[in-house]
Amino acid sequence: MKKYYDTAFYLILIFVWTYTGIDKLIGFESSRKAFHNQTFPAELAEVLAYAIPITELLIASLLLFSVTRWWGYLGSILLLTVFSTYVGLIWVGAFPRVPCNCAGILESLGWAEHFVLNVVGLGIGVWGLYNLKCEN
Repeated sequence: MKKYYDTAFYLILIFVWTYTGIDKLIGFESSRKAFHNQTFPAELAEVLAYAIPITELLIASLLLFSVTRWWGYLGSILLLTVFSTYVGLIWVGAFPRVPCNCAGILESLGWAEHFVLNVVGLGIGVWGLYNLKCEN
């Protein structure tokens, strides 16, 4: 039964990263403008407009193969930690305005729901990384 959970968890992360990465690339100009609406400098926004979707797709690719899955889980944990922190700061009102560059259905979520979803994804990543470590 544990093996089914492990498989389900990395497949969930693959789906999430593939969906969000492709969504940003398909609507690249809109996504790029949304990055420029963030609270950080324009130069960083430009870099992130390219780096985030590429990183999301790279993480999904790493999760596909058992030999690179550890790196995929680690990348998921790191990226979701950054996203969760950012969403948490927005949720508590740390920024003067509320920017967002969420993908697809995530745009319709409130900040609390978005934060919970990120933390659940983070938990999945930690679970997967822990189970891979236990197998070795």
